[in-house]
Amino acid sequence: MTVTDDPKTLYRIEAKRHRERMDIRDEDPDDAAENFLRAIKPQKGQVVGVYWPKGRELDTAPLMERLMQLGAMVALPVMQADTRLLSFALWSDDVPLEPASFGVMQPPVTSTTIFAEPDIVVVPMLAFDRRGHRLGYGGGYFDCTLEYLRKAKQVLAVGYAYSQQAVLFNLPAETHDQPLDWIITPKDVHSYCGDDKDSL
Repeated sequence: MTVTDDPKTLYRIEAKRHRERMDIRDEDPDDAAENFLRAIKPQKGQVVGVYWPKGRELDTAPLMERLMQLGAMVALPVMQADTRLLSFALWSDDVPLEPASFGVMQPPVTSTTIFAEPDIVVVPMLAFDRRGHRLGYGGGYFDCTLEYLRKAKQVLAVGYAYSQQAVLFNLPAETHDQPLDWIITPKDVHSYCGDDKDSL
Protein backbone atom coordinates (compact mmCIF):
# COMPACT_ATOMS: atom_id res chain seq x y z
CA MET A 1 0.00 0.00 0.00
CA THR A 2 1.37 3.41 -0.92
CA VAL A 3 0.88 6.52 1.18
CA THR A 4 -1.79 7.79 -1.18
CA ASP A 5 -3.67 4.48 -0.89
CA ASP A 6 -4.01 4.82 2.89
CA PRO A 7 -7.42 6.40 3.64
CA LYS A 8 -6.25 7.89 6.94
CA THR A 9 -3.31 9.62 5.27
CA LEU A 10 -5.61 11.16 2.68
CA TYR A 11 -8.07 12.23 5.36
CA ARG A 12 -5.25 13.84 7.35
CA ILE A 13 -4.10 15.84 4.34
CA GLU A 14 -7.62 17.14 3.74
CA ALA A 15 -8.32 17.74 7.44
CA LYS A 16 -5.16 19.84 7.75
CA ARG A 17 -6.14 21.87 4.69
CA HIS A 18 -9.63 22.38 6.04
CA ARG A 19 -8.35 23.49 9.44
CA GLU A 20 -6.04 26.04 7.85
CA ARG A 21 -8.99 27.52 5.93
CA MET A 22 -11.51 27.59 8.79
CA ASP A 23 -12.90 30.91 9.94
CA ILE A 24 -12.73 30.47 13.70
CA ARG A 25 -13.72 33.97 14.76
CA ASP A 26 -17.02 32.73 16.20
CA GLU A 27 -15.44 29.75 18.00
CA ASP A 28 -14.09 31.16 21.25
CA PRO A 29 -11.73 28.95 23.33
CA ASP A 30 -13.31 30.49 26.44
CA ASP A 31 -16.62 28.94 25.40
CA ALA A 32 -14.94 25.56 24.96
CA ALA A 33 -13.50 25.83 28.47
CA GLU A 34 -16.92 26.63 29.91
CA ASN A 35 -18.48 23.72 28.03
CA PHE A 36 -15.76 21.43 29.37
CA LEU A 37 -16.32 22.45 32.99
CA ARG A 38 -20.10 22.08 32.74
CA ALA A 39 -19.97 18.68 31.06
CA ILE A 40 -16.95 16.99 32.63
CA LYS A 41 -17.16 18.57 36.09
CA PRO A 42 -13.51 18.05 37.10
CA GLN A 43 -12.98 17.87 40.84
CA LYS A 44 -10.43 19.54 43.09
CA GLY A 45 -7.32 17.39 43.26
CA GLN A 46 -7.99 15.51 40.04
CA VAL A 47 -5.15 15.36 37.53
CA VAL A 48 -6.12 16.62 34.06
CA GLY A 49 -3.69 15.95 31.23
CA VAL A 50 -3.95 18.82 28.76
CA TYR A 51 -2.10 19.25 25.46
CA TRP A 52 -0.23 22.49 24.73
CA PRO A 53 -1.66 23.75 21.41
CA LYS A 54 0.42 23.99 18.26
CA GLY A 55 -0.55 25.55 14.96
CA ARG A 56 -4.31 25.93 14.66
CA GLU A 57 -5.24 23.50 17.42
CA LEU A 58 -7.96 24.75 19.74
CA ASP A 59 -6.30 26.90 22.40
CA THR A 60 -6.26 25.18 25.81
CA ALA A 61 -4.97 28.17 27.80
CA PRO A 62 -8.43 29.26 29.04
CA LEU A 63 -9.19 25.68 30.06
CA MET A 64 -5.94 25.27 31.98
CA GLU A 65 -6.48 28.58 33.77
CA ARG A 66 -9.98 27.56 34.90
CA LEU A 67 -8.84 24.09 35.95
CA MET A 68 -6.14 25.56 38.20
CA GLN A 69 -8.63 28.04 39.65
CA LEU A 70 -10.84 25.07 40.59
CA GLY A 71 -7.97 23.31 42.32
CA ALA A 72 -7.50 20.61 39.70
CA MET A 73 -3.92 19.69 38.84
CA VAL A 74 -2.86 20.38 35.25
CA ALA A 75 -0.33 18.05 33.68
CA LEU A 76 1.28 18.44 30.27
CA PRO A 77 2.44 15.50 28.13
CA VAL A 78 6.14 14.82 27.89
CA MET A 79 7.53 12.73 25.05
CA GLN A 80 9.96 9.96 25.93
CA ALA A 81 12.71 8.49 23.79
CA ASP A 82 12.06 5.21 21.97
CA THR A 83 8.41 4.89 23.01
CA ARG A 84 5.01 6.23 22.07
CA LEU A 85 3.92 6.42 25.69
CA LEU A 86 3.54 9.95 26.98
CA SER A 87 4.35 10.87 30.55
CA PHE A 88 2.43 13.70 32.20
CA ALA A 89 4.30 16.32 34.22
CA LEU A 90 2.42 18.50 36.69
CA TRP A 91 2.61 22.07 35.47
CA SER A 92 1.87 25.64 36.57
CA ASP A 93 2.00 28.72 34.40
CA ASP A 94 5.24 29.96 35.96
CA VAL A 95 7.15 26.99 34.50
CA PRO A 96 8.66 27.77 31.06
CA LEU A 97 8.25 25.21 28.29
CA GLU A 98 10.80 23.88 25.84
CA PRO A 99 10.41 22.51 22.29
CA ALA A 100 10.26 18.76 21.74
CA SER A 101 9.67 16.59 18.68
CA PHE A 102 7.10 17.62 16.05
CA GLY A 103 7.11 21.21 17.29
CA VAL A 104 5.40 20.28 20.56
CA MET A 105 6.13 22.40 23.63
CA GLN A 106 6.57 20.55 26.90
CA PRO A 107 7.82 21.13 30.45
CA PRO A 108 11.54 20.56 31.02
CA VAL A 109 12.35 17.38 32.91
CA THR A 110 14.40 18.23 35.98
CA SER A 111 15.04 16.79 39.42
CA THR A 112 11.95 18.63 40.68
CA THR A 113 9.56 17.44 37.94
CA ILE A 114 6.57 15.57 39.34
CA PHE A 115 4.87 13.05 37.05
CA ALA A 116 1.29 11.89 37.60
CA GLU A 117 -1.20 9.63 35.85
CA PRO A 118 -4.16 11.73 34.67
CA ASP A 119 -7.76 11.07 35.63
CA ILE A 120 -8.87 13.03 32.55
CA VAL A 121 -6.93 13.36 29.29
CA VAL A 122 -7.70 16.21 26.88
CA VAL A 123 -6.89 15.00 23.38
CA PRO A 124 -6.16 17.10 20.24
CA MET A 125 -7.32 16.02 16.79
CA LEU A 126 -7.61 16.88 13.13
CA ALA A 127 -11.23 15.77 12.76
CA PHE A 128 -13.98 13.78 14.47
CA ASP A 129 -17.12 11.97 13.35
CA ARG A 130 -20.62 11.42 14.72
CA ARG A 131 -19.54 8.20 16.46
CA GLY A 132 -16.88 10.00 18.45
CA HIS A 133 -13.97 8.61 16.49
CA ARG A 134 -11.00 10.92 16.19
CA LEU A 135 -8.54 11.48 13.39
CA GLY A 136 -5.13 12.10 14.93
CA TYR A 137 -1.78 12.97 13.40
CA GLY A 138 -0.69 9.40 12.81
CA GLY A 139 1.95 9.03 15.50
CA GLY A 140 -0.24 6.99 17.81
CA TYR A 141 1.02 8.72 20.96
CA PHE A 142 -2.34 9.46 22.53
CA ASP A 143 -3.83 6.09 21.53
CA CYS A 144 -0.90 4.17 23.05
CA THR A 145 -0.97 6.31 26.17
CA LEU A 146 -4.73 5.99 26.67
CA GLU A 147 -4.54 2.22 26.23
CA TYR A 148 -1.79 2.04 28.84
CA LEU A 149 -3.58 4.31 31.32
CA ARG A 150 -6.92 2.53 30.94
CA LYS A 151 -5.33 -0.77 31.94
CA ALA A 152 -4.30 0.80 35.24
CA LYS A 153 -7.27 3.00 36.15
CA GLN A 154 -10.47 4.62 34.96
CA VAL A 155 -9.53 7.47 32.65
CA LEU A 156 -11.83 9.86 30.82
CA ALA A 157 -10.70 10.76 27.28
CA VAL A 158 -12.02 14.11 26.10
CA GLY A 159 -11.50 15.28 22.54
CA TYR A 160 -11.04 19.04 22.22
CA ALA A 161 -11.57 20.73 18.85
CA TYR A 162 -13.43 23.33 16.85
CA SER A 163 -16.98 22.41 15.85
CA GLN A 164 -15.96 22.88 12.21
CA GLN A 165 -13.64 19.89 12.52
CA ALA A 166 -16.64 17.55 12.57
CA VAL A 167 -17.15 15.38 9.49
CA LEU A 168 -20.45 13.87 8.37
CA PHE A 169 -18.96 10.55 7.26
CA ASN A 170 -17.52 7.79 9.43
CA LEU A 171 -13.79 8.02 9.93
CA PRO A 172 -11.82 4.76 9.67
CA ALA A 173 -11.26 3.23 13.11
CA GLU A 174 -8.78 0.45 13.76
CA THR A 175 -8.50 -1.84 16.78
CA HIS A 176 -5.69 0.22 18.31
CA ASP A 177 -7.66 3.48 18.06
CA GLN A 178 -8.81 4.44 21.55
CA PRO A 179 -12.43 5.63 21.82
CA LEU A 180 -13.24 9.06 23.17
CA ASP A 181 -15.73 9.50 26.00
CA TRP A 182 -16.56 13.11 25.14
CA ILE A 183 -15.85 15.71 22.48
CA ILE A 184 -15.95 19.36 23.53
CA THR A 185 -16.03 22.28 21.10
CA PRO A 186 -16.73 25.98 21.61
CA LYS A 187 -20.27 25.36 20.33
CA ASP A 188 -21.16 21.78 21.25
CA VAL A 189 -20.78 18.98 23.76
CA HIS A 190 -20.96 15.36 22.57
CA SER A 191 -20.96 12.38 24.89
CA TYR A 192 -20.18 8.80 23.87
CA CYS A 193 -20.23 7.08 27.24
CA GLY A 194 -22.97 5.34 29.22
CA ASP A 195 -26.44 6.82 29.33
CA ASP A 196 -25.14 10.21 28.17
CA LYS A 197 -24.49 9.05 24.61
CA ASP A 198 -25.26 11.74 22.09
CA SER A 199 -24.46 12.27 18.43
CA LEU A 200 -24.06 15.13 16.00
